[in-house]
Amino acid sequence: MVGRFLGLFKPVARAVPEIKAPERKVRFNEKLFWTALVLVVFLVMSEVPLFGLAPGAGQELTPLRVIFASTRGSLMELGIGPIVTGGLILQLLIGSNMIEADMGNPEDRGLFTTANKVFAIILTGVQATAYIIGGMYGSLSGTASILIFLQLLAAGIIVLLMDELVQKGWGFGSGISLFIMAGVAQKVALDCFYASPNVDGYGSSGVFVALAQALAGGKNLLGLFQRLPTYVPSGSPTGTAPLLNLYGTQYPSIVGFFATVAAFLVVIYFEGVRVELPLSYAGYKGYRSKYPIKMLYVSNLPVIFASALFANVYFFSQLLWNSYNSNPANHNFWLNLLGTYIQNPASTTTAFVPSGGLVYYVTAPRNMIQVGTDPVQAFGYLGILIVFCVIFSLTWLEVGGLGPSTVAKQLVDSGMQIPGYRRSGKAVESILKRYIPAVTVIGGVIVGLIAGLTDFFGVYGSGMGILLSVGIIYQYYETLMQERAAEMYPAFRRIFGE
Repeated sequence: MVGRFLGLFKPVARAVPEIKAPERKVRFNEKLFWTALVLVVFLVMSEVPLFGLAPGAGQELTPLRVIFASTRGSLMELGIGPIVTGGLILQLLIGSNMIEADMGNPEDRGLFTTANKVFAIILTGVQATAYIIGGMYGSLSGTASILIFLQLLAAGIIVLLMDELVQKGWGFGSGISLFIMAGVAQKVALDCFYASPNVDGYGSSGVFVALAQALAGGKNLLGLFQRLPTYVPSGSPTGTAPLLNLYGTQYPSIVGFFATVAAFLVVIYFEGVRVELPLSYAGYKGYRSKYPIKMLYVSNLPVIFASALFANVYFFSQLLWNSYNSNPANHNFWLNLLGTYIQNPASTTTAFVPSGGLVYYVTAPRNMIQVGTDPVQAFGYLGILIVFCVIFSLTWLEVGGLGPSTVAKQLVDSGMQIPGYRRSGKAVESILKRYIPAVTVIGGVIVGLIAGLTDFFGVYGSGMGILLSVGIIYQYYETLMQERAAEMYPAFRRIFGE
């Protein structure tokens, strides 16, 4: 039976743009082609500037960029933000039982997908409007505003369809994962090899370019270990020592490089930790297999949702601050609880940085000096991140069809059973319930810790970005292995959902 809320989307299901699932088995090379094509289109859109927008216009909003796979002032200004936010809203509504949905019912799952797409399109329009009205691009004429809105809306729909194209079996994995991985890889490459003038003694370049600049100029290499830009307050007398910038701006450092490498290794290790349940196949006597329950059971989805939640708090609190609360004489108590900002005197790209309220505690410190200056903020951020990772992990069990009952049904329907137990869904489910919920909670805590702690050391691409990219690469590896296993053992296709 379809839930009342999801039933509202039946009339609009046909009007929403859709990519049809393939009616035949898509060959490996064909999937590779469509995946590569989608990636190329995404990268091209990231380089195409919005028509009618002055070069360099707009605020940096760095915390949004890597996780949302967005590029400032381009067609990919909004990135995957509306898609992820729409999924986040629906997941919270279903997880809190505010709306009824049986994710084991194909009709409900189909309507859930439709609802997600409708929410994503609506949020694309809402966010584009907020960017324009909130002054993200400065003062615009009426014609320029309409043009930019239409471009952002069209680009959002194209991104939605590209994600659906990959997810429905024409490619590997999902478009969202692909775009995040590309964005993180680009950011890590820039942090390593970006070249800029030698303006701060070491340059704001990538770490390896800065190292070369320092060696060529005979500079002290110790400054590369923790690279914080410095500034002299306006009006200070000549000879005043520059002050360290503790407002979040940081150049790529050697400490950050080693933290990035360590983060990759730690995530790879935990991706390989799993509990393996023995299985036998009723159709082949003597055939034995194993069902792996990974330590990171729901993978990187909790981090995607948590980061989307934090980034939206950052974005909307900044818009409200700029529009209604920036004047100290008119401060609003409730808006102050959401977030307060101060102008960053040491940065030329970020006009305001969080200084208080909720947004301050969902923004990660980017270096150990900042952690030592305000440990309450650091541990507050880490605690909030871990709590939301656990909440989203548990919620996604049912929404994503990963709960014990759903997995047990899949195994039994495919002819698998646990040796020594009856071939019964209830028997298999009882065994899975011993492991899946506990592993899900532990996995949520682990991903929260990794994403938070690595940020404290200035990891390249952000801790969340590194965690997501490694998880996505690992998912692609497993997908390729599944494709191979499905060709060797056709019975596995039912387990993999093919």
